[in-house]
Amino acid sequence: MPLTFPVDPMKAVLGGLPADDAGWAYEIKWDGYRTLAHVDGGRLRVQSLGGHDVTATYPELGGLTEAINARSAIVDGELVVLDGAGRPRFELIQQHRTPAVLYLFDVLSVDGTDTVGLPYEYRRRLLDALVEPGPNWLVPSSQIGDGAALLDVVTAQGLEGIVAKRPASTYLPGKRSPAWRKIKVRRPARLVVGGYTAGTGSRAGTFGALLVGVPEDGRLRFAGGVGTGFDQRTLDRLAATLRARRVERCPFDPPPPGAVVRGATWVRPDLLVDAEITEFTNDGLVRHASYLGLVEGG
Repeated sequence: MPLTFPVDPMKAVLGGLPADDAGWAYEIKWDGYRTLAHVDGGRLRVQSLGGHDVTATYPELGGLTEAINARSAIVDGELVVLDGAGRPRFELIQQHRTPAVLYLFDVLSVDGTDTVGLPYEYRRRLLDALVEPGPNWLVPSSQIGDGAALLDVVTAQGLEGIVAKRPASTYLPGKRSPAWRKIKVRRPARLVVGGYTAGTGSRAGTFGALLVGVPEDGRLRFAGGVGTGFDQRTLDRLAATLRARRVERCPFDPPPPGAVVRGATWVRPDLLVDAEITEFTNDGLVRHASYLGLVEGG
Protein backbone atom coordinates (compact mmCIF):
# COMPACT_ATOMS: atom_id res chain seq x y z
CA MET A 1 0.00 0.00 0.00
CA PRO A 2 1.44 3.43 -0.89
CA LEU A 3 2.58 5.69 1.93
CA THR A 4 0.00 8.26 3.00
CA PHE A 5 -0.03 11.33 5.23
CA PRO A 6 1.24 11.23 7.97
CA VAL A 7 4.40 9.11 7.71
CA ASP A 8 6.57 8.22 10.71
CA PRO A 9 10.15 8.99 9.62
CA MET A 10 13.18 6.74 10.01
CA LYS A 11 15.57 7.76 12.80
CA ALA A 12 19.29 7.38 13.51
CA VAL A 13 21.06 5.99 16.57
CA LEU A 14 23.62 8.05 18.46
CA GLY A 15 27.21 6.87 18.07
CA GLY A 16 30.78 7.60 17.10
CA LEU A 17 32.59 7.63 13.79
CA PRO A 18 32.44 4.19 12.11
CA ALA A 19 35.69 2.22 11.95
CA ASP A 20 34.96 1.08 8.37
CA ASP A 21 34.85 4.65 7.08
CA ALA A 22 34.66 3.80 3.36
CA GLY A 23 31.50 1.76 3.95
CA TRP A 24 29.42 4.78 4.95
CA ALA A 25 27.93 7.87 3.34
CA TYR A 26 28.11 11.10 5.33
CA GLU A 27 25.86 14.15 5.54
CA ILE A 28 25.87 17.22 7.74
CA LYS A 29 23.43 16.99 10.65
CA TRP A 30 21.26 20.09 10.60
CA ASP A 31 19.91 21.55 13.84
CA GLY A 32 16.18 22.10 13.42
CA TYR A 33 12.83 20.32 13.12
CA ARG A 34 12.55 16.98 11.34
CA THR A 35 9.98 17.57 8.60
CA LEU A 36 8.34 15.63 5.77
CA ALA A 37 6.81 17.34 2.76
CA HIS A 38 4.00 15.73 0.74
CA VAL A 39 3.41 17.14 -2.75
CA ASP A 40 0.41 15.91 -4.73
CA GLY A 41 -0.98 17.59 -7.82
CA GLY A 42 0.12 21.07 -6.86
CA ARG A 43 -0.94 20.70 -3.22
CA LEU A 44 1.61 20.79 -0.39
CA ARG A 45 1.29 19.29 3.08
CA VAL A 46 4.10 19.82 5.57
CA GLN A 47 4.31 17.23 8.36
CA SER A 48 6.04 17.62 11.73
CA LEU A 49 7.95 14.83 13.45
CA GLY A 50 4.87 14.19 15.58
CA GLY A 51 2.72 13.68 12.49
CA HIS A 52 0.92 17.03 12.62
CA ASP A 53 -0.01 19.10 9.57
CA VAL A 54 2.02 22.31 9.96
CA THR A 55 1.63 23.60 6.39
CA ALA A 56 0.07 26.89 7.48
CA THR A 57 3.01 27.55 9.83
CA TYR A 58 5.53 27.60 6.97
CA PRO A 59 4.08 29.51 4.01
CA GLU A 60 7.64 30.08 2.76
CA LEU A 61 7.62 26.46 1.55
CA GLY A 62 4.65 26.98 -0.75
CA GLY A 63 6.77 27.12 -3.90
CA LEU A 64 8.09 23.61 -3.29
CA THR A 65 5.19 22.23 -5.32
CA GLU A 66 6.68 23.79 -8.47
CA ALA A 67 10.20 22.62 -7.62
CA ILE A 68 9.36 18.88 -7.57
CA ASN A 69 9.92 17.19 -10.93
CA ALA A 70 6.99 14.80 -10.44
CA ARG A 71 3.24 15.03 -10.00
CA SER A 72 3.51 13.68 -6.45
CA ALA A 73 6.29 12.92 -3.99
CA ILE A 74 7.10 12.54 -0.28
CA VAL A 75 10.46 13.98 0.76
CA ASP A 76 12.22 13.99 4.12
CA GLY A 77 14.43 16.67 5.63
CA GLU A 78 15.24 19.14 8.38
CA LEU A 79 13.59 22.53 8.69
CA VAL A 80 16.03 25.16 9.94
CA VAL A 81 16.41 28.88 10.49
CA LEU A 82 19.88 30.33 9.90
CA ASP A 83 21.70 32.87 12.04
CA GLY A 84 23.71 35.83 10.71
CA ALA A 85 26.67 33.56 9.99
CA GLY A 86 24.55 31.12 7.96
CA ARG A 87 24.44 28.47 10.70
CA PRO A 88 21.21 26.66 11.69
CA ARG A 89 20.28 27.45 15.30
CA PHE A 90 17.64 25.44 17.12
CA GLU A 91 16.29 28.37 19.14
CA LEU A 92 15.78 30.31 15.90
CA ILE A 93 13.52 27.65 14.38
CA GLN A 94 11.63 27.59 17.68
CA GLN A 95 11.06 31.35 17.40
CA HIS A 96 10.52 31.29 13.59
CA ARG A 97 10.86 35.06 13.28
CA THR A 98 12.55 34.75 9.88
CA PRO A 99 11.75 32.34 7.01
CA ALA A 100 12.80 28.73 7.43
CA VAL A 101 14.76 26.60 4.95
CA LEU A 102 14.05 22.91 4.33
CA TYR A 103 17.22 20.84 3.85
CA LEU A 104 16.07 17.65 2.08
CA PHE A 105 18.01 14.39 2.46
CA ASP A 106 15.66 11.56 1.42
CA VAL A 107 12.73 10.64 -0.80
CA LEU A 108 10.07 8.14 0.23
CA SER A 109 7.72 8.18 -2.74
CA VAL A 110 7.53 9.44 -6.33
CA ASP A 111 4.33 9.52 -8.40
CA GLY A 112 2.59 7.09 -6.06
CA THR A 113 5.41 4.54 -6.04
CA ASP A 114 7.17 4.03 -2.71
CA THR A 115 10.97 4.29 -2.85
CA VAL A 116 11.64 3.24 0.76
CA GLY A 117 12.83 -0.20 -0.35
CA LEU A 118 15.55 1.22 -2.58
CA PRO A 119 19.15 1.57 -1.32
CA TYR A 120 20.05 4.92 0.23
CA GLU A 121 22.61 5.72 -2.47
CA TYR A 122 19.95 5.26 -5.17
CA ARG A 123 17.40 7.34 -3.27
CA ARG A 124 19.94 10.17 -2.97
CA ARG A 125 20.50 10.22 -6.74
CA LEU A 126 16.75 10.18 -7.25
CA LEU A 127 16.34 13.06 -4.79
CA ASP A 128 18.95 15.17 -6.57
CA ALA A 129 17.07 14.76 -9.85
CA LEU A 130 13.67 15.27 -8.22
CA VAL A 131 14.15 18.62 -6.48
CA GLU A 132 15.05 21.93 -8.08
CA PRO A 133 16.73 24.18 -5.46
CA GLY A 134 14.77 27.21 -4.36
CA PRO A 135 14.91 30.13 -1.93
CA ASN A 136 13.65 28.03 1.00
CA TRP A 137 14.67 24.45 0.13
CA LEU A 138 17.68 22.57 -1.21
CA VAL A 139 19.34 19.16 -1.27
CA PRO A 140 22.70 19.37 0.57
CA SER A 141 25.57 17.18 -0.58
CA SER A 142 26.44 13.71 0.65
CA GLN A 143 29.81 11.94 0.43
CA ILE A 144 31.17 8.42 0.69
CA GLY A 145 34.00 8.11 3.26
CA ASP A 146 36.14 10.85 4.85
CA GLY A 147 33.79 11.09 7.80
CA ALA A 148 36.50 12.39 10.15
CA ALA A 149 37.35 15.21 7.74
CA LEU A 150 33.70 16.23 7.47
CA LEU A 151 33.35 16.13 11.26
CA ASP A 152 36.38 18.42 11.56
CA VAL A 153 34.77 20.87 9.14
CA VAL A 154 31.43 21.00 10.96
CA THR A 155 33.22 21.34 14.30
CA ALA A 156 35.19 24.33 13.01
CA GLN A 157 32.01 25.89 11.62
CA GLY A 158 30.07 25.48 14.86
CA LEU A 159 27.55 23.00 13.43
CA GLU A 160 25.80 20.20 15.33
CA GLY A 161 27.44 17.13 13.80
CA ILE A 162 27.16 14.64 10.96
CA VAL A 163 25.05 11.59 10.05
CA ALA A 164 26.57 8.38 8.71
CA LYS A 165 24.36 6.14 6.54
CA ARG A 166 24.97 2.74 5.00
CA PRO A 167 24.79 3.20 1.20
CA ALA A 168 22.79 -0.02 0.81
CA SER A 169 20.33 0.73 3.63
CA THR A 170 16.61 0.92 2.94
CA TYR A 171 14.30 3.49 4.55
CA LEU A 172 12.47 2.01 7.54
CA PRO A 173 9.51 4.25 8.47
CA GLY A 174 9.07 4.56 12.21
CA LYS A 175 12.27 2.67 13.02
CA ARG A 176 15.48 3.80 14.72
CA SER A 177 18.13 1.88 12.80
CA PRO A 178 21.90 1.40 13.30
CA ALA A 179 22.17 1.76 9.51
CA TRP A 180 21.89 5.50 10.24
CA ARG A 181 24.27 6.87 12.86
CA LYS A 182 24.32 10.46 14.16
CA ILE A 183 27.69 11.72 15.37
CA LYS A 184 27.37 14.91 17.39
CA VAL A 185 30.07 17.49 17.92
CA ARG A 186 30.87 17.66 21.62
CA ARG A 187 32.55 20.74 23.04
CA PRO A 188 34.20 20.98 26.48
CA ALA A 189 32.80 23.36 29.09
CA ARG A 190 33.95 24.09 32.65
CA LEU A 191 31.00 25.01 34.84
CA VAL A 192 30.30 26.10 38.42
CA VAL A 193 27.78 24.06 40.41
CA GLY A 194 25.24 26.26 42.18
CA GLY A 195 22.54 23.74 43.03
CA TYR A 196 20.78 20.54 42.11
CA THR A 197 17.32 19.17 41.45
CA ALA A 198 15.65 16.31 43.30
CA GLY A 199 16.14 12.85 41.89
CA THR A 200 13.32 10.48 41.01
CA GLY A 201 13.14 6.75 40.36
CA SER A 202 16.59 5.18 40.62
CA ARG A 203 17.99 8.60 41.54
CA ALA A 204 15.57 9.26 44.39
CA GLY A 205 18.39 9.03 46.92
CA THR A 206 20.83 11.26 45.04
CA PHE A 207 19.89 14.07 42.64
CA GLY A 208 18.36 14.64 39.23
CA ALA A 209 20.62 17.23 37.61
CA LEU A 210 23.35 19.65 38.58
CA LEU A 211 22.33 23.29 38.21
CA VAL A 212 25.33 25.07 36.76
CA GLY A 213 26.52 28.54 35.95
CA VAL A 214 29.29 30.54 34.33
CA PRO A 215 31.16 33.41 36.08
CA GLU A 216 30.40 36.68 34.31
CA ASP A 217 31.16 40.24 35.42
CA GLY A 218 31.61 39.26 39.05
CA ARG A 219 28.42 37.20 39.28
CA LEU A 220 27.38 33.63 38.57
CA ARG A 221 25.13 33.51 35.52
CA PHE A 222 22.75 30.54 35.38
CA ALA A 223 23.59 28.22 32.46
CA GLY A 224 21.13 25.34 32.82
CA GLY A 225 21.45 21.76 33.99
CA VAL A 226 23.70 18.75 33.60
CA GLY A 227 21.70 15.56 34.01
CA THR A 228 23.60 12.83 32.16
CA GLY A 229 27.03 11.21 32.31
CA PHE A 230 26.78 9.89 35.88
CA ASP A 231 27.25 6.30 36.99
CA GLN A 232 25.86 5.17 40.36
CA ARG A 233 29.17 5.57 42.19
CA THR A 234 29.51 9.15 40.91
CA LEU A 235 25.91 9.95 41.86
CA ASP A 236 26.45 8.71 45.41
CA ARG A 237 29.75 10.55 45.85
CA LEU A 238 28.50 13.81 44.36
CA ALA A 239 25.24 13.69 46.35
CA ALA A 240 27.20 13.54 49.60
CA THR A 241 29.44 16.40 48.46
CA LEU A 242 26.44 18.51 47.50
CA ARG A 243 24.54 17.90 50.73
CA ALA A 244 27.56 19.14 52.71
CA ARG A 245 27.44 22.42 50.76
CA ARG A 246 23.74 23.26 51.01
CA VAL A 247 22.84 26.91 51.51
CA GLU A 248 19.57 28.82 51.67
CA ARG A 249 20.38 31.58 49.21
CA CYS A 250 20.40 31.11 45.43
CA PRO A 251 23.95 31.77 44.15
CA PHE A 252 22.83 32.65 40.62
CA ASP A 253 22.39 36.29 39.63
CA PRO A 254 19.81 36.73 38.29
CA PRO A 255 17.99 33.67 39.67
CA PRO A 256 16.89 30.93 37.25
CA PRO A 257 13.29 30.76 35.98
CA GLY A 258 10.63 30.06 38.60
CA ALA A 259 10.11 26.46 37.52
CA VAL A 260 13.79 25.75 38.22
CA VAL A 261 13.81 27.65 41.52
CA ARG A 262 10.81 25.72 42.88
CA GLY A 263 12.53 22.36 42.52
CA ALA A 264 16.08 23.41 43.43
CA THR A 265 18.37 22.94 46.38
CA TRP A 266 21.17 25.53 46.43
CA VAL A 267 24.80 24.84 47.25
CA ARG A 268 27.88 26.91 47.96
CA PRO A 269 29.30 27.69 44.48
CA ASP A 270 32.80 26.34 45.03
CA LEU A 271 32.61 23.17 42.93
CA LEU A 272 33.81 23.12 39.33
CA VAL A 273 32.84 20.38 36.91
CA ASP A 274 33.91 19.55 33.38
CA ALA A 275 31.17 18.69 30.92
CA GLU A 276 30.63 18.11 27.23
CA ILE A 277 27.98 20.18 25.48
CA THR A 278 26.78 20.64 21.94
CA GLU A 279 26.63 24.42 22.37
CA PHE A 280 25.66 27.39 24.47
CA THR A 281 22.33 28.71 23.21
CA ASN A 282 21.74 32.38 22.48
CA ASP A 283 20.25 32.58 25.98
CA GLY A 284 23.53 31.32 27.46
CA LEU A 285 22.24 27.86 28.42
CA VAL A 286 24.14 24.63 27.91
CA ARG A 287 22.56 22.25 25.41
CA HIS A 288 22.84 18.45 25.64
CA ALA A 289 25.27 18.66 28.56
CA SER A 290 26.95 15.49 29.85
CA TYR A 291 29.07 15.28 33.02
CA LEU A 292 32.74 14.37 32.61
CA GLY A 293 34.16 14.88 36.09
CA LEU A 294 34.82 17.03 39.10
CA VAL A 295 37.69 19.50 38.83
CA GLU A 296 39.90 18.61 41.77
CA GLY A 297 40.89 21.64 43.82
CA GLY A 298 38.40 23.81 41.91
